Amino acid sequence: MIADKNKLNNSEINSDKKTKSKGIGVLGATTIGIGGMVGGGIFAVLGTAVGLARGGTPVAFIFAGIIALLTAYSYAKLSARYPSAGGTVVFIDRAFGIDLWTGSLNLILWLSYIVTIALYAAAFGAYGCTFFTAESSLWLKHVIISVGIILPAVINLLNADLVSKTETYVVLTKLVLLVIVIVAGAPHVDLSKFKFSEWPDPLTLIAGGMVIFVAYEGFELIANAGEDVKNPAKTLPRAYYLSVGFVIILYILVAIVTVGSLQPEMISQVKDYALAEAARPALGHIGFVIVAIAALMATFSAINATIYGNARLGYHLAKDGELPDILERKTWNRPVSGVLITSILALLLSNLVSLTAIAIMGSAGFLIIFATVNAACIKLAKPVKAKRLICILGFTACIAAIITLFIHTYEDNPHALWVVVFMILFSFIFEILYPKLTGRKIKLGFH
Repeated sequence: MIADKNKLNNSEINSDKKTKSKGIGVLGATTIGIGGMVGGGIFAVLGTAVGLARGGTPVAFIFAGIIALLTAYSYAKLSARYPSAGGTVVFIDRAFGIDLWTGSLNLILWLSYIVTIALYAAAFGAYGCTFFTAESSLWLKHVIISVGIILPAVINLLNADLVSKTETYVVLTKLVLLVIVIVAGAPHVDLSKFKFSEWPDPLTLIAGGMVIFVAYEGFELIANAGEDVKNPAKTLPRAYYLSVGFVIILYILVAIVTVGSLQPEMISQVKDYALAEAARPALGHIGFVIVAIAALMATFSAINATIYGNARLGYHLAKDGELPDILERKTWNRPVSGVLITSILALLLSNLVSLTAIAIMGSAGFLIIFATVNAACIKLAKPVKAKRLICILGFTACIAAIITLFIHTYEDNPHALWVVVFMILFSFIFEILYPKLTGRKIKLGFH
């Protein structure tokens, strides 16, 4: 969903004998993970997370990073033992079989990717509006959001490789610009803003970390490349730990510069494009514009990649009988129906739901999925040679994070909580009714 996702998914379809014989090394796999995480998430929800965690934002990023790191351990063990392009879906199904629970989780995963598209589109609209006057932004934002989804959908229908060919350059550009913002902004950081008195209460602090958790989503894409990795037992664990570790450090530094160089009232005003505003104290208006352009590139690229990846995921789930067969149909050898349905649902969500609520939905969805992957690692600990205690810690951390996020959302933004609950209930109800109404049987084609 995210940086390098087009490359990854295209390799699933087109990987030839030459690619497989050569294999992806540690650097290549690590790049997939970093590109997956440093996509649109950090541009989209940084301001929201800072608004909650305030002076404790770096600590909130650490909390979220620890959960990502613990879950990366489970992914490393599972993907090294069961390398498959199916990734997360295969791990869950292999551990628990295919039933109501796992079918619902697969649907939650599919919906969560739609949520991330909506999140990136909302950020695309927010950064796009910074180039226009405030008077026009009220209606123009929805236009830009819609263009940010429709145009990538068209690209996917006509030539899905168009953006993937430049994906490496987009990833590199994002990383370079983030480093520039960090280095240039460091002298302007006011350390007094990180005093303990500037921290919120513990519940809000952790909730801030869980809101930003969606920015860590993406390292799981390494699993989808498992079949093409050389020496998976060594390469995959190193790639997971290196990518997650690097991004944790990067995000903490970004948080320090943002909180330390901007006034709290300013952050609340510009939370939808806080990262661009963080560049202004050191780099002036030019820095603001450059980061805003980079954000547009990053979110557009992430939208394009996620539409493609989710259409492919929907196609395989439909082939397995877990989603309607319309998603299984291909036109011009492309999952056209999947692209259209994914794009339409993302359009509705991004234009009707607030960015904060979308971020909460995305984080909640992936925390649920990651909790299940950790549970899968607990169950399969012996064959995958995992330390069960670490998997238990990962599972417990995910569950605690979900509970904390739900409690805080109920108190602060109950509307967002109901949207999340609806997504979860819809997944279970669909899995109960769909097989009965259609008579479709579950197959194991995805494995």
